[in-house]
Amino acid sequence: MILFPAIDLKNGQCVRLEQGDMARATVFNLDPAAQAASFAAQGFEYLHVVDLDGAFAGKPMNAHAVEAMLKAVTMPVQLGGGIRDLKTIEAWLDKGITRVIIGTAAVRDPELVKGAAKTFPGRVAVGLDARDGKVAVEGWAETSHVTALEIAQRFEDAGVAAIIFTDIARDGLLKGLNLDATIALADRISIPVIASGGFASIDDVKALLQPRAKKLAGAIVGRALYDGRLDPAAALQLIRGA
Repeated sequence: MILFPAIDLKNGQCVRLEQGDMARATVFNLDPAAQAASFAAQGFEYLHVVDLDGAFAGKPMNAHAVEAMLKAVTMPVQLGGGIRDLKTIEAWLDKGITRVIIGTAAVRDPELVKGAAKTFPGRVAVGLDARDGKVAVEGWAETSHVTALEIAQRFEDAGVAAIIFTDIARDGLLKGLNLDATIALADRISIPVIASGGFASIDDVKALLQPRAKKLAGAIVGRALYDGRLDPAAALQLIRGA
């Protein structure tokens, strides 16, 4: 089980949003590369990065900050936000991103995901962000009419490396992961699922290590790390001990 520390980028800064609302952003670090290096020093093994401005604009907007992070750490980095075409996917993979996360385009252009996953095996993930069970797109500004399960099932056997499932209602609010919905999704598909949204404390780590969550590939933690509610050493020790 991988614990992914999250860095969300807005205007070149490291921020956290509440429920995906750009107006409810808290700046945690003016230097995302320093934040990435800090997470590496704490012992994390895989970094999760989202270009928030890119998600709204539909194209990369924080490339400079992402490139600085890639120089600052050697651990693998997965990146989402504004990745809507093959050219952008190729460009990020060439720059050293380990895995791209496709969100809006997975809803609007599933063939792009299938083609990319075939071209770049193991390096394409799908981000499914759900509000009341329905997937939201365009930086969560719009809600579609399809469920996360319906979209996830489109990519069975396509070679997608992971599904990152976020409960928007909990994101950034420290209410705990929505493991019931995440596990229900994981039980219906063969693609590895990563939980996201609401990670609050060491209790979430313990819940992820329960037998019922054994199909989950990991979880993303953001605000709980920045607020000091989760001790990285204790969390990683618990995971490694399991």
